[in-house]
Amino acid sequence: MELHVANHPLVSHKLSVLRDRDTPSPVFRALTSELVTLLAYEATRQIRVEDHDIVTPVQKTVGKKLAKPRPVVVPILRAGLGMLEGMVALLPSAEVGFLGMVRDEETLKPSVYAERLPENLADRQCFVLDPMLATGGSLLQAIKFLANKGASDITAVCLLGAPEGVKAVEEGTKGLTVTIVLGAMDDKLNERGFIVPGLGDAGDRLYGTVG
Repeated sequence: MELHVANHPLVSHKLSVLRDRDTPSPVFRALTSELVTLLAYEATRQIRVEDHDIVTPVQKTVGKKLAKPRPVVVPILRAGLGMLEGMVALLPSAEVGFLGMVRDEETLKPSVYAERLPENLADRQCFVLDPMLATGGSLLQAIKFLANKGASDITAVCLLGAPEGVKAVEEGTKGLTVTIVLGAMDDKLNERGFIVPGLGDAGDRLYGTVG
């Protein structure tokens, strides 16, 4: 598994605003989209391209275009849906699939409740969107789910991660080609499985359901 943690002042700035508990949901959503586009630049560094003949106003030349089959972007519902716009802003031709997962707040174990994905993911590059890599359970199950459908090159884009979650994904994906791109690596998880210092529940803050 490869791990990339962003090192850019704009990423740090936008994350700081997201962390602030007083940031309202509309601003949180807009900044999440902007931040994901920045992270997508790093996440797509190894995206497959092929030669493409073009004609400029001056002469013929050979350029690059995204290779087929198209990459697949898979937000993990519900919070990952808030990252979709920022990702497809950079990859507008990508196919979008959906994976619905829910975490039991007592056991912290995830389960799949819905999926809408291409039938065969063989030879497809998949980009999984999950804002918080906390325990790693949801992301790990999502990666295994995609791998069982044939995906062999999977990149996860997360706003924040905790060492415990990164370790869990690394240990659980041996033998698979997996890359994780984080906006930042935080300190640890608390007793409730939340990232510390973190930014709270990303889904609640995206959709204004904070109590």
